[in-house]
Amino acid sequence: RLRPARVLALWNAGVAGIRREGSSLTIGAMTPVAELEAAPEPLATAARSVADREIRAQATLGGNLCATPGGEIPRGDLQAPLIALGARVTTAGAGGQRTEPVEDFLSNGPGGRLVLEVELEEPAGAGHATVGRPHSHGFTILAACAAETSEGVRVAVTGAGSHAVRVHSVEQALAGGASPEDAAENVLKDVQPRDDALASAWYRQRMLPVLVGRALHDLSQKEGTRG
Repeated sequence: RLRPARVLALWNAGVAGIRREGSSLTIGAMTPVAELEAAPEPLATAARSVADREIRAQATLGGNLCATPGGEIPRGDLQAPLIALGARVTTAGAGGQRTEPVEDFLSNGPGGRLVLEVELEEPAGAGHATVGRPHSHGFTILAACAAETSEGVRVAVTGAGSHAVRVHSVEQALAGGASPEDAAENVLKDVQPRDDALASAWYRQRMLPVLVGRALHDLSQKEGTRG
């Protein structure tokens, strides 16, 4: 049983809620996942896919970023959309505050640091595709997200490893003129799926290109509608 020497209450620490300034958003780490259903895509769709309404009302953005990988547990459903959006996370620790891209934070791990907030820009368009267990507390097996940002299309996947990752090979193929379907086939150059309680590596290897292709198609369809 866990017996902490001290417990720190953060409810009044000013690290919850969503602030908008033009196209920029700052989201506090203790913002409930339910509130993110009104955030820009693909974050909103990912938030709606987290478990059920009761869990979404209690789970937080910061908790999802720090989700322990592995086993049959939530796999950080919000991580891939944040990477696709080019979000940056600010943390605090013994050495002071630090701001870094979400993908760097996930690669390095929290390291005892406290997540304070996440900053992102509203994208010009976004796409999302996912597959999970078919029940209310279902876990996300795989998810792919794509977003049209100021630096071009960014693509990320959740469920292909210990944390979400940005798939540069897909982005580079798109930038080189490849179709969404052809670009999606490059996803396995950046990830090495493995077996766990949710699905086999074999299944993930075959579903990842499909989901990335769907996310890119979703993005292109929305861009076409906007045009």
